[in-house]
Amino acid sequence: MPATTSVEIGIRELRATMSEVLNDTAVRGRITYVTSHGRRVAALVPVPEAEAIEARRQAESAES
Repeated sequence: MPATTSVEIGIRELRATMSEVLNDTAVRGRITYVTSHGRRVAALVPVPEAEAIEARRQAESAES
């Protein structure tokens, strides 16, 4: 389920809308970048994408 869009959201707005943001991530595959003072500090990504990143990192570290 590839993300069709990505959005940015400030930490304050995220606190107020967390359930909707998580639903968009899980159901729609949306990536949400969390910002603090306009700077990206984190990202909410669908679990399959996060697991793929983690597996790739583990494979890369095993090669080293």
